[in-house]
Amino acid sequence: MVQLVSDLPTRLTDLLEAPSTCLLSTLNPDGAPQLTEVWVDTDGKNILVNTVEGHRKLKNVRRDPRVAVSILDRADPSTYYSVAGTVISIDTEGAAAHIDRLSQKYTGAPYRNYRGVPQTRVLLTIRPDRIVHAPWS
Repeated sequence: MVQLVSDLPTRLTDLLEAPSTCLLSTLNPDGAPQLTEVWVDTDGKNILVNTVEGHRKLKNVRRDPRVAVSILDRADPSTYYSVAGTVISIDTEGAAAHIDRLSQKYTGAPYRNYRGVPQTRVLLTIRPDRIVHAPWS
């Protein structure tokens, strides 16, 4: 089912609040898609993604804020949501605390910087513009 967005569907909100598998697609300068698995959550209206300053996906959304996000139900892989949206905010404020919350949700432990180099965390707020859901019933 395809729907234009006024509110996030309850089931999508549930998946965003759970440690669901999520893929973020941004557009490279040549127009080719760039796909990354990401940790996500929601503020109840938007999708929130945390990234690092300098990463390709951040460079891409600064140039072109159009994105697609696929959220998969781990308990039922045939259930998923695909969201076409627009990055409406790129902010460092609160991003470090946000990655700690995401890490607790996804790993059960505080965030640890896997590369061992200083990071500037960045929070992306994605406004859903269109949602596709499967199964179709």
